[in-house]
Amino acid sequence: MKILFMGTPDFAMESLKSLYEAKYEIIGVVTNPDKPKGRGMRMVASPVKEYALEKGLKVYQPEKVRKNEEFINEIKNLNPDLIVVVAYGKILPKEILEIPKHGCINVHASLLPKYRGAAPIQWAVINGEKITGVTTMYMDIGMDTGDIILTKETEIGGDETTGELWNRLSKMGGELLIETVKQIESGNPPRTKQGEDFTLAPMLDKEMARINWEENTANQIHNLVRGLNPIMGAYTFFNGKKLKLWKVKVKKEEELVEKFPELEEYLFKLKDVMEGTILFANDKKGLFIKAKEGIIEVKEIQGENAKRMPIGDFLRGNEIYVGEVLE
Repeated sequence: MKILFMGTPDFAMESLKSLYEAKYEIIGVVTNPDKPKGRGMRMVASPVKEYALEKGLKVYQPEKVRKNEEFINEIKNLNPDLIVVVAYGKILPKEILEIPKHGCINVHASLLPKYRGAAPIQWAVINGEKITGVTTMYMDIGMDTGDIILTKETEIGGDETTGELWNRLSKMGGELLIETVKQIESGNPPRTKQGEDFTLAPMLDKEMARINWEENTANQIHNLVRGLNPIMGAYTFFNGKKLKLWKVKVKKEEELVEKFPELEEYLFKLKDVMEGTILFANDKKGLFIKAKEGIIEVKEIQGENAKRMPIGDFLRGNEIYVGEVLE
C-alpha cells in the first residue's frame, strides 16, 4: 500500500514514525513550510520534516493546498493508495480527498464526536475531563466530521498537564494508526457515523489564559493551569507585573490548618476574604491563595521576564506578603 503522509508537529511525527517502523511504503511526506523562531528568527523545520529527512523520505511543503493546482496534480501523479493526515494544520479540499482509492484517514486526539477542532487535548484538560482518547476516521469536507474507524480511550490524571497528555496520546495515536491501516488492508474496516452530540475544541487565545479569581473555582483554576502547560501558561497580575502559574494544587481549608495550625483561630474569617488574596507566603512552606471553593497552592511559577521555577526559589528572590491580592 502506497501511503502519503501529511502532518506537522511532534504529535504527528509519532504516527509517521509508527508507519515507517512498520515498514509501510511512504511515498511522500507533506508538512507546513519552515517558520522563523526564537530571538534570531532562524528558520526551523517541523518535527515531521526533520524525521522525514532523517529517514530519506521525500518532503513537500506547499504554502497552501486549496486551489493549488500544481500541488494537487503532484499528488495525483504520486497516485497514493491512502493518505494519512495527523495534525497537518490545513483543511484538505475535496479534490485531494478523492485522490486515493482507500480514501484519506485522520488521527484525532479525542473521542469523537467530542472535541472536534484544533485543540482537543488542551480543552479536555481545561474542562476537567476524566477520560479522553484517540480516534481514527475517514476524512470528509467537514471539520472532524467523518466516519469513525477505531477509537482507543485513556484516563486523564488528576494533575496531568496538556504536555504530558499530548505525549501519551501521540504514541497511542501511532499505535491506533497501524491497527487502522491493517484493518483497511484487510478490505473490511469498521465504519461508524458520528452522532450529532458533538463538542468543539477551537484554537486557544491569550485572553482566556488570564485567571479570573472572582468567577473561577479553585478546581477550574487548577484545570486551566495544567491545560495551558506548556503552551502559554495561565497568568495573573501582582503589583502590575505578570505572573505565570505553571503548576498548582487545590487544597481544602482543613489541609491548610494541618500545615499551618496558627491559622485555625482565623479560619472563620476566611469566607470574608477576597478571592485572589495571599493567605501564606514562605519560601520553606510555599504560596497559598484564596479561591472560590478551595485554596490554590502554587508549586511552580514564572515572574515577568524571568524563568519558570519552583515556588521556593521564587519566594527567596521576591517579596510577597500575606493579604496582598492577585488580579
